[in-house]
Amino acid sequence: MWSIYKKDLSQFFSSLTGYVSISIFLLVMGLNVFVFEGNVLDSGFANLDMFFALAPWVLVFLAPAITMRSFSSELQSGTYEMLATKPLSEFQILLGKFFATCTLLLITLLPTLIYFWAVASLSLDGAGIDTGATWGSYLGLLFIGILFCAAGVLSSIASTNQIVAFLLGVFLCYLIFDAFFRISSLEFLSPQWSYWIMSIGAIAHYDAISRGVINLSDLVYFICSTALILMLCRITLESKKW
Repeated sequence: MWSIYKKDLSQFFSSLTGYVSISIFLLVMGLNVFVFEGNVLDSGFANLDMFFALAPWVLVFLAPAITMRSFSSELQSGTYEMLATKPLSEFQILLGKFFATCTLLLITLLPTLIYFWAVASLSLDGAGIDTGATWGSYLGLLFIGILFCAAGVLSSIASTNQIVAFLLGVFLCYLIFDAFFRISSLEFLSPQWSYWIMSIGAIAHYDAISRGVINLSDLVYFICSTALILMLCRITLESKKW
């Protein structure tokens, strides 16, 4: 499993794709936090609300971009059959590639701590920023990014075409994050139905964690949702044999 993990990481950084994806994410987030309208410098408040509101939407596109090659390139080139002959189970191959994409996500998010340091430095004695809510938001962002990576891997398994895998991944990530919230807002739904439909989507749980209050139900949602998608990945991967 770790050999697959190392191979995927090295392949990602052996081309410009990895560096360009990470650079675009950091550039877009940095411009919105410090330059564009509504930035932290103009608002006068020491917070990263703009960053944590926009970051999941950027990850909707970034996670599929990271994961689209994980299986689709292997299946298209026929190297997956060679990979399957190694003394590794399909689940180990799946986990190796999934952990590699999660590591890439973590590498992408780590430099954004500079934003936290900069905003804290600009505030009076560094006490103006809500540290608890900020770390809670980072935790929520990490969880939702991992969930998006699982959805991206599923898309990569489903299609041998990388562009199709990317588009399918974007659709799945949007469906997970925002679509259920939009459906729950329909007027003909009762309040109870609206609540349950909204709970299926990730945005409600992300917002709850971002407030700095970490509930067990929110953690269980992200863990179970990721596990469910990985189970679908395994079933889809096994269906390739059929």
